[in-house]
Amino acid sequence: MGMRRKVGSTKSPSVFSHEFVIQNHADIVSCVAMFMVVGLMFQVTQQTASLFITMQHNHTEVFNDTDPPTEVTYYTNGRKDFCSVFFYLLIAIVLHAVVQEYILDKVNRRLHLSKVKHSKFNESGQLVIFYVASVIWGSNIIFEENYITNIAQLWEGYPHTDMLFQTKFFYICQLAYWVHCFPELYFQKVKKDEMPARVQYASLYLVFIGATYALNLTRVGLCCMVIHYFMEALFHVSRMLYYSEKMDFAKTGFSIWAVLFVIARFLTVTLAVLTFWFGLGRAENQTFDLATGNFNTFLIRINCLAAISLLQVWMMWNFLNFQLRRYREATAAKQKAKQRQKERREAKLQAAKKRGSEASSDEGGDTDVSLTPRANNKAENGGPRTRNRGGKKH
Repeated sequence: MGMRRKVGSTKSPSVFSHEFVIQNHADIVSCVAMFMVVGLMFQVTQQTASLFITMQHNHTEVFNDTDPPTEVTYYTNGRKDFCSVFFYLLIAIVLHAVVQEYILDKVNRRLHLSKVKHSKFNESGQLVIFYVASVIWGSNIIFEENYITNIAQLWEGYPHTDMLFQTKFFYICQLAYWVHCFPELYFQKVKKDEMPARVQYASLYLVFIGATYALNLTRVGLCCMVIHYFMEALFHVSRMLYYSEKMDFAKTGFSIWAVLFVIARFLTVTLAVLTFWFGLGRAENQTFDLATGNFNTFLIRINCLAAISLLQVWMMWNFLNFQLRRYREATAAKQKAKQRQKERREAKLQAAKKRGSEASSDEGGDTDVSLTPRANNKAENGGPRTRNRGGKKH
């Protein structure tokens, strides 16, 4: 499931060379992940293997107010989560290769894209699948936890150290996916001019998602992620349509995205202000306690709110620059189209004038040719005849 070998190449790369690792990286990684899974089958290695595969830092609570009593398992964050992130990082690399080989490569062979468009199309294709899956998964958690009907749950009961399995697994997968973007720069042979942008947005995702997970702000972070991922999915779908030369659909998609992008930035800032300024700002327990996971202090709240607000401002700045660039490109394209139409009209006028001059010259030539036989006949008959009126000559 690695990168395909070029057609016509008979020389195979040497083992453990860069080309060998790149071509077979998915197989190598899948073998490592399978080795960890097999470790669950043996009692000697079961505890070590479960450290990577299963979710750690859990405890069970029994609720006796129901008949029969129910047991609910809650999960918290901790140092062992790094092992889980590493394992699901391997799974993300394998899934990336599967999507690339069995979906995107087949589409690319039909579209016949250039190298630049090919790379960006693959990037958007991978991100669309991840964003759509995350939006569906995150929306399901939001509806099950009733965050929409009771928005106060975003800050009530802080610190939110206890998480259900699906919430913790969601965050572990998010962190694993954005970490896997860094080795993919090597596996996919990304060009140097494309690396800064990819490293930038992957790093931002890691910093903000990791901060919300470590500071026990998983509820507000989940809502902000779903809103942002929905916008990004729409943008990358429109970009894929643009590279596929579906200009009408791409233009409609970009227009819808432009409107919803501004709304998403407003909603994100609103949730941040409600949570950090009003909700947590009015909480009774505003002390720093690392043991209980309480980070509700004025300094931390202000820094979190400032970071989110500055990020939204930066994104709006990039959005405005993107829209201005598109406007300039559209204006330049219209001017070129008008110039071409003008050149075509002038060419048609010149062609019409040329045909008119040729036609007039042809008519003049035909007139000279028609008069020539008459002149020749007169010359042969001795010129014009004159009648002798004076009678006979003596």
